[in-house]
Amino acid sequence: MAADKGKEGDEAADAEAPEGADGEAPAKKKLPLKLVIIAGVAAVLVLGGGGAGAFFLLKPKPEAAGEHGAKPEKKPKKPKKDSHGAPKAGEAGAAVVREGPDGVVFYTMPDIVVNMQTADGRPTFLKLKLTFELADEEAVEVLNPNMPRMQDMFQTFLRELRPEDLTGSQGSYQLRLEILRRVNLVVAPTKVKAVLIEEMLIN
Repeated sequence: MAADKGKEGDEAADAEAPEGADGEAPAKKKLPLKLVIIAGVAAVLVLGGGGAGAFFLLKPKPEAAGEHGAKPEKKPKKPKKDSHGAPKAGEAGAAVVREGPDGVVFYTMPDIVVNMQTADGRPTFLKLKLTFELADEEAVEVLNPNMPRMQDMFQTFLRELRPEDLTGSQGSYQLRLEILRRVNLVVAPTKVKAVLIEEMLIN
């Protein structure tokens, strides 16, 4: 019995010895906690780095979706045409066709810019925005194919003018008459009823 008690006492002492030792028990308890923290930080770094790599490697190319939400560059579209065959309003370099009162049709030319002659040789530019008044829609079908001829006529005619030719209401009136006569020669037998000057700038 005494021997048994001695053995049990030794086992109890052995069991309590690790707990009573000064650095062993706390070291064993803290070591797994440190490992868990280090493993967690490493996992966050690996996942974050992998996610960033996947983002940069798998993101769409600029041609497909554009960078930072910008729209991809598109090939220029052909101008949309209205029922008269003229490009719709807003298209660069296109005539604009509008219906007016009493069946009249307004045909606005693209802006015309020419270099004018001056006595002192100083460069002077004329910018015109012209609208033709047409009797019906059929005239639009004649004007559209003749646009290059009309623009050539304007360049040739307007370059010969001098700024003093356009001063005052008389100058504007004379300019309208000359343009009307020349346009009707280009589109004959179709007739343009009137020329309206929407804008005239001399710089």
